[in-house]
Amino acid sequence: MFPVTTLLISVGAITAVSTFLAILMVIADATIANYGEVKIKINDDKELTVDGGRPLLSTLMGEGIFIPSACGGRGSCGLCKVKVTSGAGQYLPTELPWISEEERAENIRLSCQVKVKNDLEIWIPEELFYVKEFKAKVARIRDLTHDIKEITLKLVEPPEIQYKAGQFIQLQIPEYELTEEPVYRAYSMSSCPCKRDTVELEIRYVPNGISTTYIHKYLKEGDDVIFNGPYGEFYLRNTERDIVFIAGGSGMAPIKSILLDMAEKGINRKAMYFFGARSKRDLFLVEEMHEIEKKLPNFRFIPALSAPLPEDNWEGETGLITDVVDKYLESGDNVEAYLCGSPGMIDACVKVLTANGVPEELIYYDKFG
Repeated sequence: MFPVTTLLISVGAITAVSTFLAILMVIADATIANYGEVKIKINDDKELTVDGGRPLLSTLMGEGIFIPSACGGRGSCGLCKVKVTSGAGQYLPTELPWISEEERAENIRLSCQVKVKNDLEIWIPEELFYVKEFKAKVARIRDLTHDIKEITLKLVEPPEIQYKAGQFIQLQIPEYELTEEPVYRAYSMSSCPCKRDTVELEIRYVPNGISTTYIHKYLKEGDDVIFNGPYGEFYLRNTERDIVFIAGGSGMAPIKSILLDMAEKGINRKAMYFFGARSKRDLFLVEEMHEIEKKLPNFRFIPALSAPLPEDNWEGETGLITDVVDKYLESGDNVEAYLCGSPGMIDACVKVLTANGVPEELIYYDKFG
């Protein structure tokens, strides 16, 4: 037993020392290292001179170039991808889960994980140069359910925003007790793009979440806020196919925006919207959906409760939303689908849709982590 005990103690000591050294290196890199000025060349025709040491994501943001990031730079969403052709160094373990082999061959990196230490050459989509930062004022806060609030923002500067229904913004959360520095979180817009001076968001409370805690417990009507955008590829395609919408919880937001846009433009394609909730207290905007049904005769709203309470007196569809979709979808031959919700819900719905003949390339989704 003695040799084994000695070996275990030795391994433990080495691990502890290695961990301590790694922590020291991180602290030193964050507080001591001085990389001076470095240059970032963008798309071969733009060049920035910046102070080195910060992540590429926040460095670009400081220069007014906004890269989409749903997690605010924590490396947990995989959205902030840019092509880095030189100067980034080796891939970090925090990047690899989000980067495919094909993307590695193309030098795609997570900009929140690439620290600006040397001169860099990067490529980003041209449309990101048109993303703007907006100042707005909180015009209204409304409870939609026990844990979802609707936040209405009135734009101040610039006074208007143009976006496609279904896209999202990045809202800045200021310093407060849960964060020592401002952070950004992504939220889909639920308003109609026709109202260019206003943006609505539907935000569900996540216990101890930096952003949702601030919004649900600290944000007040009349407060000033900052956001940037618009971003995203989740929008209605211009086809003649039938439409299947599926959402749950705050995944209602981009679907509502698309439906309001369809009603405003008179896009009367055949469409079904399946909305899943647990019980009646989790169901919201039902009357608004019925109003859209009146404007779009070929549209049908189908809410379903997976665990209705006796006092709900629910007479609508019950069960998992996947079962309800499977019940109503007769054929997927002429269908395209738009899904928004949790990753688990979306993955399950994709399986049901493809099993019913909906081509996977015609299934568009926005996963809320």
